[in-house]
Amino acid sequence: MDTGIDREAAWRLLKQYNEKDFHIQHAITVEKVMGYFAQKHGEDVNFWSIAGLLHDIDYEKYPDAHCQKAKDILKESGATEDLIHAVVSHGYGVCSEVEPTHLMEKTMYAVDELTGLIGAAALMRPSKSVQDMKLKSIKKKFKDKAFAAGCSRDTIKKGAEILGMNIDDLLWETVLAMKAVEKDIETEMERYRKETGNE
Repeated sequence: MDTGIDREAAWRLLKQYNEKDFHIQHAITVEKVMGYFAQKHGEDVNFWSIAGLLHDIDYEKYPDAHCQKAKDILKESGATEDLIHAVVSHGYGVCSEVEPTHLMEKTMYAVDELTGLIGAAALMRPSKSVQDMKLKSIKKKFKDKAFAAGCSRDTIKKGAEILGMNIDDLLWETVLAMKAVEKDIETEMERYRKETGNE
């Protein structure tokens, strides 16, 4: 599927609308995790990855118009309707009426909040890494509603449902994805800090 915008242009666009390390890292994390799942399913890695990178393009500057402002930003940047639909659908039922229909959209809907939960859980570990994370550990964090309270458990559960997965499988598959891409995320964050002088 055509994105209408290449990775470098998407990266510049992300930096234009986002300045906080947290938001940049989340965008890169979802990009890399989506690329992992695309490869696993034999899908279009470029499309899945760019959708992941840009999924929160409007959130930092326009939190009250999340997924609405994204349409205009992406359209002005030459993004295709397919990419715009994919980005907007991840907010389905919260800030968007666009339902995720493609496997890619369902996957992003399911893993967006979950990558945040897993990332927060990793920071609590002595290793500060997902590499030694076990399923029982993330299940415990998932059940603790006070932990990373901003990560919607209801959205994650609904994501598992629309993918036809049980929640344990979704949790573990996403942990495995984050283990596989952890170094790539670190590399991209180092690049970002060099580009912005925030080393």
